[in-house]
Amino acid sequence: MSAAGNLEASLILLQGLQRLGLRRLVLCPGSRSAALAVAAGMLAGPRLSLQTGIDERSAAFFALGLSRADGVPAAVITTSGTAVANLLPAVVEADHGAIPLLLLSADRPAHRKGCGANQTVNQEDFLRPSCRWVGEAEATGLAAMGAAALEAMAERAWRSALGYPAGPVHLNLPFEEPLHADAGTLQRLAALWLPAASSAEVVARPDGALTGLDSALSGLDPDQPGLIVAGPWRGTPADWPAFLAALRHWQQRSGWPLLADGLSGLRGQSDLVCFAGYDLLLEAAPLELAAAQVLRLGPTPSSRRLQQWLAGLGGHQLLICEADPRNQDPLGTATSSDGLGLAHWCQSQSDAIWRGQPAPASTALQQRWRQREATCQALLDHNLPASGAPSEPALARALSLLLPADRPVMLASSSPVRDWESFADPRGPARPVYGFRGASGIDGTLSLAAGLAESLGQLVLVCGDLALLHDSNGWLWAQQLTGQLTVVLIDNGGGGIFEQLPIRPKPETGTVDFERLFAMPQRLDHRALAAAHGVPSRRVERLDDLAAALHWSEGEQLALLELRTDRRADAQLRELLRASGGHATE
Repeated sequence: MSAAGNLEASLILLQGLQRLGLRRLVLCPGSRSAALAVAAGMLAGPRLSLQTGIDERSAAFFALGLSRADGVPAAVITTSGTAVANLLPAVVEADHGAIPLLLLSADRPAHRKGCGANQTVNQEDFLRPSCRWVGEAEATGLAAMGAAALEAMAERAWRSALGYPAGPVHLNLPFEEPLHADAGTLQRLAALWLPAASSAEVVARPDGALTGLDSALSGLDPDQPGLIVAGPWRGTPADWPAFLAALRHWQQRSGWPLLADGLSGLRGQSDLVCFAGYDLLLEAAPLELAAAQVLRLGPTPSSRRLQQWLAGLGGHQLLICEADPRNQDPLGTATSSDGLGLAHWCQSQSDAIWRGQPAPASTALQQRWRQREATCQALLDHNLPASGAPSEPALARALSLLLPADRPVMLASSSPVRDWESFADPRGPARPVYGFRGASGIDGTLSLAAGLAESLGQLVLVCGDLALLHDSNGWLWAQQLTGQLTVVLIDNGGGGIFEQLPIRPKPETGTVDFERLFAMPQRLDHRALAAAHGVPSRRVERLDDLAAALHWSEGEQLALLELRTDRRADAQLRELLRASGGHATE
């Protein structure tokens, strides 16, 4: 083995991935991974971007944001040891969220393991439970593999990441010493290895065993009343147009009301009759809004009231997911399911099913939803004005109207995503809305947003104070970010989500130290922390000033807007709105 051999093998592997469509690399520092780092530097250019990060956890989430934005796997390179363990939170989210991701970790050769050698851990197993495939190079070292074997590994990794369902792939790559090539070797190899042009992406297709449902088993009757319930969108950007066209086609034929999760991307879409107030309307579960058949699309929506209502509806519920055959029915109420997507399901129906117009009973059901929705939205307009001191529900409503059409938004887990679900104004324009609800953690929130902004070009992140602090290393991306990112921080002095749970003693008895055990407020100046990373900020004292602050932030590469709220008052406001919305009348 030689340092030159390690570098050449690394170049072959990375260039093989590049030919398949790899266009983004995120590199973390390390000695054992030196050959991969140098190879990445040699291949970086207009067709292969390279970002560097010192924190493996943050880097993995940044790459996850890159991958989620366009559906193309980004790659993370790390050294050996605990560096690999730090990838796990992002890998778990990639697994549950069906997001393609490549993890390339350097390792010690087999003869160095099990004998007390430094930094030798069972890293090949750290990520395995969440990966579509774990590829291991020759135990004696990557340089022992021939070019054909390296290219075959690259192709299998790429296809596995884009498989059915998409997800993370881990390549564990031993390197024998010497690890570092001298200057002469680097100059010689740099002259031989030029960045390769990417070919068309290799998109994995379901194999022959993966088929859709028999239409006789999955059939819904468009001539009878029904509902469409759309959860968070987890398909690829390439699949979105066909999905949207199929949904419009089905609703125009059936006349069924569409209940669209805040992360579905469907709110504000033209030619869709969409309802957003169900989280409040279903507090009292009115029977007149029910139907005996439901077309469920994607993962379960976040609204607990909608989940409970669906669980009690009974009838026929068809669950269709986009390129994901896994069970996505925690309610246990789906009578049939299809993992090949709505467009595929619509295409599989007979021509006869598309003939006709919505039945009068379906039109009447849609009208009842319209009337209830109008009353609910009027209630929210009255109680959540875009003026005065900010509350979290009012902020969600104001942002949904203020942000320009097509401006992407990411909602952090916990309160922001739930408030958008319940209180965002359905009259706002359509836009991509991202939330990482696969595992619903707050890990990597800022780094995820930075990756999305880098890939999409711009993004607004709505985030709580604890989630932002949990990923404070994400501010380091400010040094490399080329996309524009605005962070809207809700500083409510702790974990506001816990205020909405019964664990908060009412009245205060002293039995449970709620602040210490659950809310965990942190005495920290977020604006000072951002400033330490060179990030400008503004405090927004009143919602009247939000539009001007958003306009200012657009002129900054990365900017922080801080709004301070009262989490206890906001929890009470939510309770009031839900109680009032549940009794909304015509």
